Amino acid sequence: MPERWTRERRLSHTRSLLLDAAEQVFAEKGFTPATLDDIADTAGYTKGAIYAHFETKEDLFLEVCDRHWRRYFETFVDVLADTARVGQAELDEVARRWRELSVERGPGQAALGLEFLLYLARNPDVRDRVAAQRAAAVADLGSFVTEGIERLGGALSIPSTTFAQILIATSDSVALSSALDEIDLYRPVLAMYLSAFERPK
Repeated sequence: MPERWTRERRLSHTRSLLLDAAEQVFAEKGFTPATLDDIADTAGYTKGAIYAHFETKEDLFLEVCDRHWRRYFETFVDVLADTARVGQAELDEVARRWRELSVERGPGQAALGLEFLLYLARNPDVRDRVAAQRAAAVADLGSFVTEGIERLGGALSIPSTTFAQILIATSDSVALSSALDEIDLYRPVLAMYLSAFERPK
């Protein structure tokens, strides 16, 4: 017998399809040129469906970014989940996964994050409107990283929110520079991140 979807499951499914479409359209057109009509058409819904889940295009973009970050760090957690230490082999594997994820997304996706920062810099009213959401994303990411490090018996030498802000500020730049300049910055930047870890004694 076919499984009956609850209202919550239908809403979750619609939201996921809208995010998939937004990610695709933003990557193809850029943040500013992309319209909610473009995203709705790609998802196969009306613009009203977007407004049922997101108040503005900026809110939708932030949700796309949040979903990306969660996938991004869940990939790293998968690598480190069964290890008691972070050695060269683990770092090599994390760098490989990071590289693969970035290549899969393409340089257009990495450029989006930088484009959105420029958009916020030029539109202070929007920056103020989404400040709370951006702060919440930093706090969530900081907690996520702290939990992972504590599981390995280590700690951060800087505040977790600062570390999260560094990750957000540098990750897209690493992916974009690596693609455009045909160099591999993933492993050396990962080593720089690791310098903020206090190893277990």
